[in-house]
Amino acid sequence: MRYLTETEWKLASRFLFLSMALQVIKQDLSRLEKEHPFKINEPYVALLHQMEKNATKERQYLRKDMYQMKLQVIPLERKDSFSSYLFICKGKEEKRNYFNPAIRKKVETILEELIHHAFTESAPTNKISP
Repeated sequence: MRYLTETEWKLASRFLFLSMALQVIKQDLSRLEKEHPFKINEPYVALLHQMEKNATKERQYLRKDMYQMKLQVIPLERKDSFSSYLFICKGKEEKRNYFNPAIRKKVETILEELIHHAFTESAPTNKISP
């Protein structure tokens, strides 16, 4: 049975997958800072820091909206192929199962959005003045 409205579900699922993307960014940053896999690491670290900053800011706004709507997302269980999450809104509960490769794809999409946003935010101008 579906209890969440479309708006509530979109808000909660964005929060869920953005939180996962933030975890991936933090893990990648940690690896980059420890292992130094590139000859010049700094641009990649800077990009990941900007992505982390943008994701954290967005998640704060989402969390505020969720608090006002009395909306929560709680992880239930993780199996080989599926992960389950409990969405609670205004006292009503709704359990949703996600196929793990689909979760990965959603997180990847969010990471691509964050990369694009980070690039457009700090893109250097190629204007050559005479």
